[in-house]
Amino acid sequence: GWDGGAWTGSGPMINSSNDQVSLDGLDKATAIATITDWLVAHGHGAATTTYKLRDWLFSRQRYWGEPFPIVYPVDGPDAGLPVAVPVQQMPVLLPDVDDYSPKTFADDDATSAPEPPLSRATEWTTVELDLGDGPRTYRRETNTMPNWAGSCWYYLRYLDPADDERFVDPELEAYWMGPRSEGDVGGVDLYVGGVEHAVLHLLYARFWHKVLFDLGHVSSEEPFRRLVNQGYISAYAYTDARGFHVPAADVVERDGGYFYEGAPVDREYGKMGKSLKNVVTPDEMTAAYGADTFRVYEMSTGPLEQSRPWETKAVVGSQRLLQRIWRVVVDEVTGEVRAADEAPSVDTLKALHRAVDGVRDGMTTLRFNIAIARITELTNHLTQAYGQSGPVPRQVCEWLTLLVGPLAPHLSEELWSRLGHTGSSAWASFPVADPAYLVDDTVQIAVQVNGKVRAQLDVPAGADAAALEAVALADPRIAELLVGKTVRKVVAVPGRLVNVVAN
Repeated sequence: GWDGGAWTGSGPMINSSNDQVSLDGLDKATAIATITDWLVAHGHGAATTTYKLRDWLFSRQRYWGEPFPIVYPVDGPDAGLPVAVPVQQMPVLLPDVDDYSPKTFADDDATSAPEPPLSRATEWTTVELDLGDGPRTYRRETNTMPNWAGSCWYYLRYLDPADDERFVDPELEAYWMGPRSEGDVGGVDLYVGGVEHAVLHLLYARFWHKVLFDLGHVSSEEPFRRLVNQGYISAYAYTDARGFHVPAADVVERDGGYFYEGAPVDREYGKMGKSLKNVVTPDEMTAAYGADTFRVYEMSTGPLEQSRPWETKAVVGSQRLLQRIWRVVVDEVTGEVRAADEAPSVDTLKALHRAVDGVRDGMTTLRFNIAIARITELTNHLTQAYGQSGPVPRQVCEWLTLLVGPLAPHLSEELWSRLGHTGSSAWASFPVADPAYLVDDTVQIAVQVNGKVRAQLDVPAGADAAALEAVALADPRIAELLVGKTVRKVVAVPGRLVNVVAN
C-alpha cells in the first residue's frame, strides 16, 4: 500500500490532473515535457538546461602545464577575489625556474602549508598590473592546467605548424577538416585511441573545438568524424600457492598443468601488466621474430576493437605465413626471383582478384584480420598451383607483394626491390579487383531430406528451381535415401538449398 511518500521512479502518471492540464497515463519523460510546455505557454517560467560537473578536478599542483590567466588582488576591498587577465596580456607564460619541486611544510613554521612549484617564482607570482582601475599589485594563480587540456588542439596545429600569426590557416582547416557534404560535421577522418581517452583527452578536444566553432574560427563542427577504440592485448598470468604472481615467461606446461621452478601454479587471464609479471615487450618479439611478424600476428588475432589474448607460441604461425609469401616470389634454393612474363590461369586470376577485394574491404573497415585471412587464402592457392620452384606470373608476384605491404612493409619493400623496382612499394598503385572475377561459376547448395542435410552439391550459379530439383533427385546419395518412399514435395531455393519431403 501507499506509505505516504512520493514515487520517484519510472511509470505512468496517476492522480496528476486538474481543469487546465492532465498528466494521467503519461510516462515520466513525457509528463515532464508536457508540464514544462504548459508552464512556458502560460508565462509561469522558462525551460532551462542545467549542467552538473561531478568530481571534476581541473587544476594541477605542478610546474608543467598551462598557467591559469587568473590573478588575485593583494589588498583592497576585493583582495583575494579572482580577476581574469585581459586578452591583451595573453598568453600567460611559465617562468624559468631552477627548482620544479613543490613547497612542503616548513619544519620551523606550524602555520605553513604545501604550495605548487610556481609559488617559488616570487618575481612571477607577484606582479604589478593595470587592469583598468590603475596599477595594483596582484598575485598570480600558481596551479596549472593539465597539459593535455591546452594541447588537445594539436590536430589543428598539425595542418599549419609554421604559422606565426594564426593557430591555423582557415583555408587549410577548411580543406582538410571542413564539411564535404550536407549533414557532414567535418573533422579528422579517423581517430584511433584507447577508450580511456574518452573522459580525458577527447573531452577537452571536443570542448575546445566546439568553442572555436562557435566563435567562427573553424569550419568543422566536430573535431573527429570517426572514433575507434582499440581493444587491449591480454595474456595469461600465474600465481603460486601464496597467491603471488610469478614470471609468466618462466612457467612450464606439462601433464595438463603449469609449473614454476617445479612447483604447481594456477593460471588466470587478464590484462598485461608489470604487477601480473606477464608483460611481453615489442622489442622481445621483434628481436626473436622480426617487426613484420609481430605486426601481422597482432593484426590477425581479431577485430581491432576487441581485446585479444596474447600467445607467444602462436606467433610462429604469422612467421610461417610471411616465409611462404617469400617463397612464392623467391626460389628458396637458388635465391632467384620466380616472376615470369606469362599469363595467370583463370583459377589464379579468380583467387587473386578475390584476395584484392577482401584486402581492400578489410583495410577500409579496419578489419585487418580479414585482410590477412584473404592473403593467406591466396598464398595457399599459389603454393598449391605453382609449388616451391619454377615460374610464377609476374602480375601475381607484384600484386601479392603490394597486398602485403600495409601489413608487413619490410617484406613488401624487399620483394618489390627484387622484382626490379627502384621506388618504394608504398608509392605503387594498389591493385583493384575486377568484378568479373568475383562472380562464382558454381555455388554449393545443401540438399535436405525431411529437413536433415544429406548432401552438399556444386551446381551452376544461375541454376533455377527446376534445375536444382532435377540435380538433387538425380544424386545417388539422395536417390538411395528415397528408395521405397514417395516424394510428396520438393522445395528448391536457388543458390541455397533443396528440401525433399518424402514418406
